[in-house]
Amino acid sequence: MNEHDVVVVGGGAAGLSAALVLGRARRRVAVVDAGRPRNAPAAHMQGFLSRDGMPPAEFLALAKTEIAGYGVRMIAGTVTSITPGFTLRLASGSVLRARRILVATGLRDEIPDIPGLAERWGRDVLHCPYCHGYEVRDRPLGVLGGSPEAVQHALLVRQWSDDVAFFAHTHRLTGDDRRRLAARDIRVVDGIVNRLIVDGDRFAGIELDRGSVVAPHALFVRPRLVPGDDLLTGLGAVVVDERTGRTSVPGVWAAGNAVDPRAQVITAAGAGSAAAIDLHADLVEQDVRDALPFSAAQERRVAAILATASNKE
Repeated sequence: MNEHDVVVVGGGAAGLSAALVLGRARRRVAVVDAGRPRNAPAAHMQGFLSRDGMPPAEFLALAKTEIAGYGVRMIAGTVTSITPGFTLRLASGSVLRARRILVATGLRDEIPDIPGLAERWGRDVLHCPYCHGYEVRDRPLGVLGGSPEAVQHALLVRQWSDDVAFFAHTHRLTGDDRRRLAARDIRVVDGIVNRLIVDGDRFAGIELDRGSVVAPHALFVRPRLVPGDDLLTGLGAVVVDERTGRTSVPGVWAAGNAVDPRAQVITAAGAGSAAAIDLHADLVEQDVRDALPFSAAQERRVAAILATASNKE
């Protein structure tokens, strides 16, 4: 039961999409998932054609039901190591074996350590204007400075509102930065952000070190994206083909945010599908090689080995 054609590590959009393709290809597939999706704090998922506005948990539940219909196993757990062969060890002590591996472990968002920020993350402290901008359109919006891409982030956010403030925080704005922000009518609020003011279950404002409080409707923050690629790097120096997901480690594929931190849900799902197709083709090639009869030269070598062993006896 623990022998599989493919074990998919990670049960997000990329991993489940790959499992669907492989299940439909009549492969023995297991998906191991730790149950910590990146978009869990968000109330809705946007930008996925036909699934726009769907809660992330509902999307995952539907996907798991679909793949179960093709015999794919869902295993709740965390893979702690993968050794060549492939043997996967889980934190629970369980061991799985597979002919091929697909790593789809996603990423985590590292956000500034500002009181109140984590509490409102994915609700009215947002990261992606393409994911959330339409829902907060035409409202007063803020963008937190401090990250290398914060100014560009503010220029993008301006598309959804005429009232955008750039909170400089720790960001050292250059003259060119200020000119670019001014060109888009984005005002700059200088000063360090001390905390977010939360009133009950509502984001009520931003407190600055100067004692002033500004109250945008929502705050956009550019997080540091940390791919969950520990398993990949543990297998060696990994290079991933962006088109197929095939890595430089034979028998290992990767897809989704683990290799493309900017991939949205729909993009990650597509990458998972592409990786599964390439992976299945590779399995077919091995199946053909395994089924081919020995060549005459191979038969002679086997006969010689058997004869030598017989003479020694």
